[in-house]
Amino acid sequence: MPQIQQPSNQIKLTNVSVVRLKKGGKRFEIACYKNKVQEWRTGVETNLDDVLQINNVFTNVSKGEVAKHGDLQKAFGKIQLSDVVKEILNKGEVQVGEKERDHDLVSLRKEIATLVAEKCVDPATQRPYPVGMVEKAMAEAGYSIKQNKNAKSQVSECIKLLQSDSNLPIQRARMRIKVSLPIADADKLRQKILESAEKVEQNETRETDWESTMLIDPGQFRVINELLQKECKGRGRLETLAFAATAGPSAS
Repeated sequence: MPQIQQPSNQIKLTNVSVVRLKKGGKRFEIACYKNKVQEWRTGVETNLDDVLQINNVFTNVSKGEVAKHGDLQKAFGKIQLSDVVKEILNKGEVQVGEKERDHDLVSLRKEIATLVAEKCVDPATQRPYPVGMVEKAMAEAGYSIKQNKNAKSQVSECIKLLQSDSNLPIQRARMRIKVSLPIADADKLRQKILESAEKVEQNETRETDWESTMLIDPGQFRVINELLQKECKGRGRLETLAFAATAGPSAS
C-alpha cells in the first residue's frame, strides 16, 4: 500500500480507536473500531477484520502515514503483517482523543464526588451533601483528577483537600457499631473501647456480659477489631450496624 502524501487524498477515519506501540526506536499504530480493542483483548472478539478499520500498520494514523516495510522487519522480524498487527493490538497503548479524555475526566470527577458524598456528612447536621455541592467544593479547592487512578483510590486525598482548602464543612460519616463482651473481658477492655468512640449511644452492663452501641470514625474499626481478636480470642463480638450518614442532629 503506497504512502498517502496529499491531505486531500487521505482516508478520513471516523469512530476510530488508535493503538500505538513503540518498538525498535519507532512508533507503530493501527486503526481500530472503538470498543473492539477491549473485546479482542478479553477474547469476546476473535475476528481481526472486525477489529481493524484498515488492515495495515502506520507510523501516524491521523496523517495516513503507512509504516515502511524495512522498519517493520527491523522492529518485528520476518513475520506476517497480521502477526505484527496482533502484537500491536495485544501490547500497544490505546490512544484517547481529546474529546474522549474530557468526557472521561468529567465521568471520573462525578464518580469521585459521588463516593465522597456517600462517605461524608455535614458536621452540623450529620446529613450527607448532594453530589453537585461536593463537585463545586472540589472545583473551589482546586482538586486535580488523576486519570490513571480509579475513583476509589482518590477519595481520601479528595476529602482531605476539601477539609483544608474548601469552604464546605465536611467530615467522614461515622460508623455505628455494637460491641458485645463477656463481663470478665469487659472489665479489662471496656475503657479502651469506649475511648475509641466519638459518641456512645448505648452502654449496658449485665450479669454475664457487657454491650455497647457507639459511633466511631471508620478508621477505628480495625483498631477495635484487632483488640478483640488479640485479647478475647473469639469470645467478643463486633457488629457493623450502619454508617450514620443519615442520622439526625441528635447524632452530632
